[in-house]
Amino acid sequence: MATAAPRGGLLLGRVKPLDAILATAEKKGLKRSLGAVQLTLLGIGAVIGTGIFVLTSEAAQKAGPAMMVSFVIAGFVCAVAALCYSELAAMVPVSGSAYTYTYAVMGELLAWMVGWALILEYAVGASAVAVGWSGYFVGLLRSWGFDMPLAIAVGPTQGGLINLPAVVISLLITGLLIVGTKESARFTSALVAVKVLALTVFVALTFPVLSGAHFEPFIPNGWGTYGVVGAAASIFFAYVGFDAVSTAAEETVNPQRNVPIGLIGSLLFCTVFYLLVAAGAIGAMGADPVRDAAGNVLAPGSLEMAARCQSIVTSGATEPLVCSREALAHVLRTIGYERIGDLMGIAAFVALPSVVLMMMFGQTRIFFVMARDGLLPERLSAVHPKFRTPHVVTAFTGIVVTLAAAFLPVGKLADYSNSGTLFAFAMVALAVFILRRRDPNRVRPFRTPALSLIAPLAIVGCIGLYLNLPTVAKLVLIVWGAVGLVIYFGYSRSRSHVGRGVIEVPELSPDAPPSVGVAPLPGTPAPGNPEERA
Repeated sequence: MATAAPRGGLLLGRVKPLDAILATAEKKGLKRSLGAVQLTLLGIGAVIGTGIFVLTSEAAQKAGPAMMVSFVIAGFVCAVAALCYSELAAMVPVSGSAYTYTYAVMGELLAWMVGWALILEYAVGASAVAVGWSGYFVGLLRSWGFDMPLAIAVGPTQGGLINLPAVVISLLITGLLIVGTKESARFTSALVAVKVLALTVFVALTFPVLSGAHFEPFIPNGWGTYGVVGAAASIFFAYVGFDAVSTAAEETVNPQRNVPIGLIGSLLFCTVFYLLVAAGAIGAMGADPVRDAAGNVLAPGSLEMAARCQSIVTSGATEPLVCSREALAHVLRTIGYERIGDLMGIAAFVALPSVVLMMMFGQTRIFFVMARDGLLPERLSAVHPKFRTPHVVTAFTGIVVTLAAAFLPVGKLADYSNSGTLFAFAMVALAVFILRRRDPNRVRPFRTPALSLIAPLAIVGCIGLYLNLPTVAKLVLIVWGAVGLVIYFGYSRSRSHVGRGVIEVPELSPDAPPSVGVAPLPGTPAPGNPEERA
């Protein structure tokens, strides 16, 4: 094994050399079998989900019709972050995403914090998607004449006791991942097509009935935390997932070319769709925020807003867009397409679980890479003797996802996930900026254009959105980070492979977890088979 610098060193001095990371991936890595088309599908599949299907109503409550501007703001921040991701992902085509990049540039402590934040992104994000799926499921049952009792349909903050459908789908996905990652992802590409088709139909049906009056007043709540920028901070969740493409870099054919294509292509595709869908929803139904008796805008996901929405429906009025837990299906039913609204609900019912799967898979991949570096117990990477999947870490992740989905509303979960994501994205932008100056001669198959402008924009954009998250969401990242520091200094630092002088670390082959669950193109070997690994 190769050896690193002496185990002591400065607090920020434990840097894992890029050459060692690349060598480890080349010798012990996973089978490279994913191409540009598959990566783009992976990005679209991971991005299009709860954000646009559900959080449209959350954004409308904060920004009103100006949520279209919120989509642009969030999309812009993601775009500049994606350009930074692309340079590092092409230059460092290994598993671990932002965690690995930070380890190679800014050292172990900050890498740990990024990896810890990514856990917040993926695990809590999976919970948010599960709750979003539950909303469409309950709405679909209601449309078919069955009203699920409120006590088991939503969590305590919305007047219920437990979100039972969200619990069930979380546990089912956990079991599916334990039984077999590759098998559970065979229909990923088909589900991407279902989601895209559903959104296309939505746009086609809503645009003919657009009303200009529904766009006035355009900015009813201003630009603050409960205004346009606050909505952008929440709707940022609609773009989360494009970075999952970079976690697949170690399993990609010609990553120097295909990873940037997958990242930027999927992001651009989704941005155009989001703007069209938002315009259709606003123009067809309106997006007036719900207010209390004093005229103050109510916080999405609060008991006060739930009560106000209930009183509106009880009075016989049409449920406002901002109150709906199945926003797109609700819009279609309101404008007269009852059965097509049901089909939209079915599309969400079928497709959203794939997003839960991909987020939980991303979570296990981050755990796996951190355990490979000695920062987490190797037990977390234990492989099931029959299914050859990382069952311990998958079960642990599933429990956390299920508990969060059972009791918290989708908007709050999305905000909590966003806090971790924004931190990780800012660190990636900082890493590419530092590395360009520290190692300017290294081969860069993809170079971020105008880096001196793009990287600062990404960092400032991420910080700006974070500061406009609700207070509790901001505190979640701080508390989560503090817990992470306790674990790092109490356990991980003394067991770090780099800290102990070991750079080249086994990939735990031949029992490493399977590769990213994306259905292979015809004629392409399925990723993840142990006998196909390099």
